[in-house]
Amino acid sequence: MNPLENSIAFGAPGIEPRWTSSAKEGVGTAYHTSCRVWFTLSHGIVNEIYYPHVDQPNTRDFQFLVTDGETFCHEEKRDLTHAIDYPERDCLFYRLTNSEPRGRYRVVKHIFADPHQSVLLVHTKVEVLDESLRGKLRLYALLAPHITGYGAGNSCWCSEVAGIKLIRAQRENVHLIMACSTGFSRRSVGYVGFSDGWQDLMHNFKMDWQFRTAENGNIALTGEVDLLATHEFTVAVAFGRSYQSTTAKLFQSLAEPFESHRQAYVRQWQRAVVNPKFDFSADTSDGGGMYRLSRCVLLAHEDKVFQGALVASMSIPWGETKGDNDLGGYHLVWTRDLVQSATALLATGQTGTPLRALIWLAAIQRPDGSFPQNSWIDGSAYWSGLQLDQVAAPILLAWRLHRQDALGLFNPRVMMVRAAAHLILQGPITSQDRWEENAGYSPSTLATVIAALVCAADWAKEFGLAGVADFVFAYTDWLAAHLEDWTVTTQGELVEGFPRHYIRINPTDPNAPDAHADPNTTMIQLANGGGLHPGRNVVGGDFLHLVRFGIRGANDPLIRDSVEVIDRVVKHDLPQGPGWRRYNHDGYGQKDDGSAYDGTGVGRCWPILTGERGHYELAAGRDPKPFIAAMENFANQGGMITEQLWDGPDLPDANMKRGCPTGAAMPLCWSHAEYISLVRSRHDGVCLHRVEPAFQRYVLHPTESNYEIWSLRHPLRRVSRGKILRIILAAQATVVWSTDDGAQTNLVDTIHESRLNLWFADFPTADWPAASALTFTFFWKRDQRWEGRDWQVSVLSEQLS
Repeated sequence: MNPLENSIAFGAPGIEPRWTSSAKEGVGTAYHTSCRVWFTLSHGIVNEIYYPHVDQPNTRDFQFLVTDGETFCHEEKRDLTHAIDYPERDCLFYRLTNSEPRGRYRVVKHIFADPHQSVLLVHTKVEVLDESLRGKLRLYALLAPHITGYGAGNSCWCSEVAGIKLIRAQRENVHLIMACSTGFSRRSVGYVGFSDGWQDLMHNFKMDWQFRTAENGNIALTGEVDLLATHEFTVAVAFGRSYQSTTAKLFQSLAEPFESHRQAYVRQWQRAVVNPKFDFSADTSDGGGMYRLSRCVLLAHEDKVFQGALVASMSIPWGETKGDNDLGGYHLVWTRDLVQSATALLATGQTGTPLRALIWLAAIQRPDGSFPQNSWIDGSAYWSGLQLDQVAAPILLAWRLHRQDALGLFNPRVMMVRAAAHLILQGPITSQDRWEENAGYSPSTLATVIAALVCAADWAKEFGLAGVADFVFAYTDWLAAHLEDWTVTTQGELVEGFPRHYIRINPTDPNAPDAHADPNTTMIQLANGGGLHPGRNVVGGDFLHLVRFGIRGANDPLIRDSVEVIDRVVKHDLPQGPGWRRYNHDGYGQKDDGSAYDGTGVGRCWPILTGERGHYELAAGRDPKPFIAAMENFANQGGMITEQLWDGPDLPDANMKRGCPTGAAMPLCWSHAEYISLVRSRHDGVCLHRVEPAFQRYVLHPTESNYEIWSLRHPLRRVSRGKILRIILAAQATVVWSTDDGAQTNLVDTIHESRLNLWFADFPTADWPAASALTFTFFWKRDQRWEGRDWQVSVLSEQLS
């Protein structure tokens, strides 16, 4: 088939589009905000190119096809061997060397972005090592657009401007144009799987098709590079909002020599180099290389328009199995991940991004004080879950910035107050734990909430707001007093001799939560096909957050016993170092045969859990450096740290190697942030995340709770005699109550805690008869209506346990 140059490609709309592997070996962008492209690398090629925001990918992959025109056509990502390195220190500037396995030729590419334009630059040199191939090799640029995050519905054309041959694609108002500094001698556009350049070249090793148009489909662009005598050229991929503006960016970028762009790109990044005061290379095992790279990786994930918004990862887990119905991937903002990244950057002495992150969070906070489960970088919510640790995390970030005098003129008081009030009204049960799967009493969530509220109370006390501080402390003391009641089993069956330990989560219905859920008897339905299990027999390292934040001591016997249990149940000794799974029966991960997670699978080891264990070891008085080294060893050739590691036997056919990345997200900013935090913690000799006021209050000088807290979200059914029963409400009410089955009713108006905009009433129980019961209801003042139901709280003579 040899259609005319003006013809339309056949095979519309092409095969169903898929994304590419999440196994990134590099990510990058120019440091300057005028460049609004980001790129990812894997298997020796460029994968996604993001524009105009870090949450919007526009390509699937971009690689070269290499042929002699007679006997072979090699695809870079599948047929060549790959090496990646960083020619410059402290800079996301890459050299990819892809070599023909028999040593006949290699393709050396320098990948970076125009330092001032939204243009990706791939400066390439082809080195012919086999004389029989000299003059025969042909190189073809092959690019698959997935514009605005969609593989379907794209259109592309061959065009010319000022005599320069271009290949362009478009979807809605986003334009992509590819050109070559030496020119394209042939061009074609086609539908993937039918009329694309890969199909053409693999047929007879020659480019026979030169289609000019392929509209509304899954498409690919192909251009034959005009190889001059030097075999050196630059392919540029430009993005813009119109054909004309994109063309102008492209031409302006190609008008400057590669070396000028390279120097400016490197100079920009190296202006952001780590201050020597914060160079903790001595606390690493690799001379600080991973520490500096991790810092760059985190900085690269910040958007340049919606500044302060850092996505969790420029990747789509198991992307090769995902299509247009999975728009989010991990290029969304999770408050938890964002605060982890911002805190790690703060630990390296970088204050600008953490402050911008806090301001961005304040801008997207809802009126009720909550934050979205995750969102696009413009603040639009994506998923709709509620996670209390994500409501608490911004308070922690604000407090840390305040402690470092890094808030500038920004005052986060309103954000903190609203978040604190939400936590008090909605706690202690979270609708989703930090793994976004189960509702209930989560040790890690409770630890984060306690730490955040202690920060809020400590700050209030610092500013002379003693009443607010006392109110919040009363709530945190109550939470801390009940941690073991809610999250510790005394009948665990996983490890003989260790029946008492923390569990992963004590589940309860988020819509009708049980205020007295028994961790010995509750049953948990695990996500991702994990099955139904007794809650007492599902464990993970979430309780280590209690030590991390300074709420329980590292050498508390219960903590030590719980560590013993998880080490026997979810720990795996990997070649690079120890690893831990999130919890037993976890289904989120690569299947046992090495195939991709598809809604079910096997949860694998997470590098962040190795980092969290390192923090625990430090708190227990031991050196965390082995855990720092393990995290460094978990990184791939490009230094990217993954979300999950393969912890089964090697599966060569499935490309799974023990201790190496699976198909989960990579890089995961949370992993890099945990690594940085651990390095800083080792340098300081104390966990970076420890909240000192909490440590003083609950570990060094344990504070008892004088209160039991009742709320509509957590309606207690019993209280120990001698405690003060505090009823907390979101609106003004009169409490109508009785302790004698209504024979004599009493009225008390709620008191307004104006700073938090909460209403409360206290009922001392010390003088009440044993075995009595408080019956009550509400008359809501603003709405002038009765609640329409009664509640009853039994007064027990003994202490609750």
